Amino acid sequence: MLEVRDLHVHYGSIRALKGISLEVKEGEMVALIGANGAGKTTLLNTLSGFNRPKQGEILFRGGEIQRLPPNEIVARGMIQVPEGRSILTQMTVLENLEMGAYIRKDSQEVRRDLGKILERFPRLQERRGQLGGTLSGGEQQMLAIGRALMGRPQILLLDEPSMGLSPLLVREVFQIIREIKTAGTTLLLVEQNARMALREADRGYVLENGSIVFQESAGELLKSRLVQEAYLGA
Repeated sequence: MLEVRDLHVHYGSIRALKGISLEVKEGEMVALIGANGAGKTTLLNTLSGFNRPKQGEILFRGGEIQRLPPNEIVARGMIQVPEGRSILTQMTVLENLEMGAYIRKDSQEVRRDLGKILERFPRLQERRGQLGGTLSGGEQQMLAIGRALMGRPQILLLDEPSMGLSPLLVREVFQIIREIKTAGTTLLLVEQNARMALREADRGYVLENGSIVFQESAGELLKSRLVQEAYLGA
């Protein structure tokens, strides 16, 4: 579904990504792990069209997208849940969810999907008339995921979905991610909780200083002594 070939991204003289190559197959959950500053968010933002690569290709379902603006990438079916959630704080929960479907013209299906999202996230149903900025951190994360699902993504990019959440809410968010994968959506996950991410993922890539230093099945990465010592706190 997604293939990245020799991707280089610069911020002025700083080389943020140095020849990244990876792939995500349809139906997979792939985890990206690494220390802060490794380039994980830069990679997701480049896939979403917010950064322009200096070199390399991004292929989504066989077509190049590295020169497309973000709205066209969303229209093709790649949607990101950004780090920090980025919900619209002065709009209600319901309005935030409706904004997730702004590119869709199938109004009856949009209403049906909205009902499904509110059923999947009962707390959003309870707070559908509240402003997004009044929600707790966990509720905002659920809203950000729900908003993305309203766009009917073929692949969902998740950037640090557990950041700042209590252990109980982290488990709840990962249960939601597990359900999304089971329903058939492909996932590319950047996550600070590397152990939990690898337990849920099919495969994983380890980024270090803008380069991929390990790539393997998630199970093999969990067993790797180097990965355990560097990223899993073992």
